[in-house]
Amino acid sequence: MSRKSAKRNTLIANVSGQLGRDLSTWTVLFHAAVAERLGLGPTDYMALGLIEQRGSLTAGELAAITGLTTGAVTGLIDRLEHAGHLQRTKDVHDRRKVVLVVLPSHARTAAFDGVFASLGQAMTELCTRYSDVELAVISDFMTACTDMMRQETLKLRAVSPKAKD
Repeated sequence: MSRKSAKRNTLIANVSGQLGRDLSTWTVLFHAAVAERLGLGPTDYMALGLIEQRGSLTAGELAAITGLTTGAVTGLIDRLEHAGHLQRTKDVHDRRKVVLVVLPSHARTAAFDGVFASLGQAMTELCTRYSDVELAVISDFMTACTDMMRQETLKLRAVSPKAKD
């Protein structure tokens, strides 16, 4: 094996191994800290984010995306609605459907702005270390990683949730 291919193999192993795990772990812990700051559990916070990203979702769509049971989603929706983060509304196209819509919240916006402004600034500073070409590669890599993680999540959910001995 040439030195160049050995170095490449080492880089690939680092990115797909420990570096990926470290980034994933600290991303989860960061979002758990944000959830805590908002007075939410991590699952409620992530569900709220999903609804906000999509504009609205039905309870069934939220259950399908998160892998939560419909009972768990109902409890989650009840908590978020009670806390004033979202509301159930009738679908404008099908009045039989109920959609979940995130409500504007000054407190949540202020908390998000403070936390995510700092993260955004740090990310911007980090990005200045890279050329436009490198940033295009990083952007492509992050987009591909997101798609890969979505696909891997769907694969995991397609099999039995409990490991078999």
